[in-house]
Amino acid sequence: MTKIITMTMLFICSLMSAQNVKLTVSVSGLKTSTGIVKVGLYNSEGTFLKTAYKSLTSEIKDEKAVVTFDNLPAGEYAISTYHDENNNGKLDKNAMGIPSEDYAASNNAKGFMGPPSYKDAKFVIDKDSKIEIAL
Repeated sequence: MTKIITMTMLFICSLMSAQNVKLTVSVSGLKTSTGIVKVGLYNSEGTFLKTAYKSLTSEIKDEKAVVTFDNLPAGEYAISTYHDENNNGKLDKNAMGIPSEDYAASNNAKGFMGPPSYKDAKFVIDKDSKIEIAL
């Protein structure tokens, strides 16, 4: 009986862990290796570019950066990233409100007269994945 319970518990744990995935994000096209790269992961349209579900930073090596989000539930996400050249923790903007530091979104989503939309940036992951974003 103990063996049956143990096997059942192991099976349930394996199913639960199978639903979590790893997402690796590679950012290239950086002009310099100064500062850091910030990557925000969003899991809904309502929070896109407002409140990240998870965020990571990375040092820059050879004008490239890589971050890995572990233990993500499989599902729909979008990414925004920017090069924080002066390492002040925010995306700097000019007097007109236009970003003065390089930024990008997943799927190479671009906005027209504003930021990109979640609809254009979203993607679905159901297994370990890698995404490349060029600034």
